[in-house]
Amino acid sequence: MTPPARAATVEDLAPAQAAEPLAPWLIVLAGLCFLYVPSFIDLFKGLWSTPEQAHGPIVLGVSLWLLYRQWKAMLARSECRPSSAAGWPILITGLLLYVLGRSQDILIFEIGSLIWVLVAVLLILRGTVAVKVQWFALFFMLFMIPLPGTIVDAITMPMKIAVSAVAENVLYWLDYPIARSGVILQIGQYKLLVADACAGLQTLFTLEALGLLYLKLTHSKSALRNAILAILIVPISFAANVIRVMVLTLVTYYYGDAAGQGFMHGFAGMVLFISALLIIMGVDSVLQYIVKRRSRSAMAGAVQA
Repeated sequence: MTPPARAATVEDLAPAQAAEPLAPWLIVLAGLCFLYVPSFIDLFKGLWSTPEQAHGPIVLGVSLWLLYRQWKAMLARSECRPSSAAGWPILITGLLLYVLGRSQDILIFEIGSLIWVLVAVLLILRGTVAVKVQWFALFFMLFMIPLPGTIVDAITMPMKIAVSAVAENVLYWLDYPIARSGVILQIGQYKLLVADACAGLQTLFTLEALGLLYLKLTHSKSALRNAILAILIVPISFAANVIRVMVLTLVTYYYGDAAGQGFMHGFAGMVLFISALLIIMGVDSVLQYIVKRRSRSAMAGAVQA
């Protein structure tokens, strides 16, 4: 005698329901890989292999991690929400930018189109709520887009001159035998050229991305603290660049040109990010102390009233 058929439960239906929504996402993933994997391979072999653009792969990896980190929250909050028809014109715009950038070798269009395409996909499949949940990951991708060389060169030179001047004045104040001509520092018998990787626009972009990521991960609810720290990231990045140039200059002065241009040159890049992160954390601690003190003062005033 065969047992009576058991009614299907929610647990039985869950796997089938869970597997069904994967189909559109897998199609989207295949399409994105078809379009952008060759572009990123070219970047890894070319521009991203240079010191000035070495932050690109890091920003890409962090952006993907941020998307994954918010994925469950995005699916939950956008459940049963209507899709947005605005995704289709945005998708067409993104694909046109990709075709133009890829065919004409305009990286700002080719790589930048990825953000447009991702926004369009989220709008089409999950609506505006999905874009709101993933907004920071999409915004963070801006820092991996290579800028046109003319813009970078126009802004980088004044930055290098400013960093070189500050580093020279600080070391001169500390009684080191240093002089400067443009972006060339001479300390003792050694001459050092302040390169784009040491004080360029791309370095500033990388440190700005680091600061904004720190703001995102700390989850502060104080709008004042977030605004002030976001603004201060620019001078903090400048200070970190000065520290890096000073470290390389002192290493060259004490241990010779081979040490300054060898392992220690790469290690100075770590000094740049560590010093920037420490300065950001220090400034943030001061801002949090000020915000807490103001809150206590406001609460005390309310109680007395």
